[in-house]
Amino acid sequence: MNAIDIINKTKRKIQLTEEEIKYLVNGYTSGEIPDYQMSAWLMAVCLNGLTEAETVALTLAMRDSGDILDLGCIEKITVDKHSTGGVGDKTSFIIGPAAAACGVAVPKMSGRGLGHTGGTIDKLESVKGYRVDVEFDEFADIVNKTGFSIISQSGQLCPADKKIYALRNSTGTVDSIPLICASIMSKKLALNADCLLLDVKCGTGAFMKTPEDARKLGDLMEKVGKAAGKKCRAIVTDMNTPLGCCIGNSLEVKEAVELLQGKIKGRLYDICIELTANMLELAGKGSIEECAEMAKEAISSGKALGILKETIEMQGGDSRICDDVELLPKAKYSHIIYAPRDVEVIGIDAEELGMASLILGAGRINKDDEIDYTAGIVLEFELGDKVSMDAPIMTLYSDCVSDFSDAAYRAYNALKFRTLTENALT
Repeated sequence: MNAIDIINKTKRKIQLTEEEIKYLVNGYTSGEIPDYQMSAWLMAVCLNGLTEAETVALTLAMRDSGDILDLGCIEKITVDKHSTGGVGDKTSFIIGPAAAACGVAVPKMSGRGLGHTGGTIDKLESVKGYRVDVEFDEFADIVNKTGFSIISQSGQLCPADKKIYALRNSTGTVDSIPLICASIMSKKLALNADCLLLDVKCGTGAFMKTPEDARKLGDLMEKVGKAAGKKCRAIVTDMNTPLGCCIGNSLEVKEAVELLQGKIKGRLYDICIELTANMLELAGKGSIEECAEMAKEAISSGKALGILKETIEMQGGDSRICDDVELLPKAKYSHIIYAPRDVEVIGIDAEELGMASLILGAGRINKDDEIDYTAGIVLEFELGDKVSMDAPIMTLYSDCVSDFSDAAYRAYNALKFRTLTENALT
C-alpha cells in the first residue's frame, strides 16, 4: 500500500478501502506521507468527491488519530450542538443554558473565529477572567454542577484534522463537502456526546451559500453521525442576514445575556427556541412542540440565565455581567452611520458586514492577529424596517481603529435600500 496508488484511485474515481484511508490519515499525521502527496489527494477529492462510505471511513480515521473523551462521568444524557459558522451567531450562549435548564447536559468544545465568521471562544474571552483552557476533570465537574460548559478544543483531539485543515487552507482545498464533513464530524465524534445537533448555516454570511449545498452537507454529516452510533440531526438555518443586531465579541455576549434576561425576542430568539427544542427532542425529553415550550419557560423563568451566570463564575469569569451587561468591555471609539434619505432596508449582505467587523478588529485577518474584544457593529434596524433620513442605521465600535472610513464604506455598502416617498413613513 502506498500514497501514489491511493492518489491515482481517487483521481480515477475508484473507491478506497477503509484500510487505505486509515493508511493515508495515519501516515500523514505521523509525517511519513509528505505534504505534496497529501495535497495531491485532497485536490483529487475536491475534483471527484468521495462516496458516503469513504467519508465515514475518513471521519473515523481522523477521530481515532487522537483522544476520544469518555463522558461517562457526566450524570445526565449529553447533547452537543455544532454550527457551521456565520455572522453574529451567539446561539451557543443561549441554547446551552436553556437546554441545561430543561434537564440535559451540554458539554461543548468550541473554536476561534475563521474568516468573516466569529468564534465562540473569542466571544467568551471578552468576559473578564473567563478560562477557556480547562482540564477535562474540571470541565466534567462544571457540567455535572451546572449542566453546561464551553471550553476550547483540546490539542489531543483529532490531531489529523488540525494538520489536514492547515494543509487544505494553504492549497485551495477547503471547499469540498466530504472534507468539510470529515473535519467537523471527527471533532464532534471525539467529544463523544450522546446526541448531536448540527446547525448548518446557509446564505451570504455562511460557508454554504445555497440551500442545495447546505442540505447536502447536513445530510452527509447526519449519516456519518448515525454511522458512528450517535443520535444525530442536521437542520438548515438562514444566514443571509446576521443573527441578531450585534456583530463582534463583547457585543454578542451582551445581546445573548439580554435575550436570557427577557429583553429581546425576534429572529434570534426564534432560532434559539428551535435549536433548543431539537436538542431536547433528540435527548428524549418530549415532542418538538413540548420541547419548544420547555425552552421558552427556561428563558422566561430566568433559569437559563442563572445557569450561564453559575458557569461563568465556575470558569473564573466576571458573572456580574449577567446582571449588568455594562460591565462588559467597551470600545474607545465609535462611529454612527445615518440613513441618507427615507428608506426601507430590503437587503443585508451578512458576509460583507462580517468583513467590515474584521477591519474594525473583531476578528483575525492573519492567524496571529490580536482580537479587539470591543470591536464590532450594532445594527439599529431589522430587515424590512423603514428608516427616516438622518436616523442611525448602524454604529461601528473599535478600540484599535479611530479612522472608520474603510469599515464604514464596506458596512454601508452591505445594505440594500429602497427609497421611500415623502409620506411613506407616516
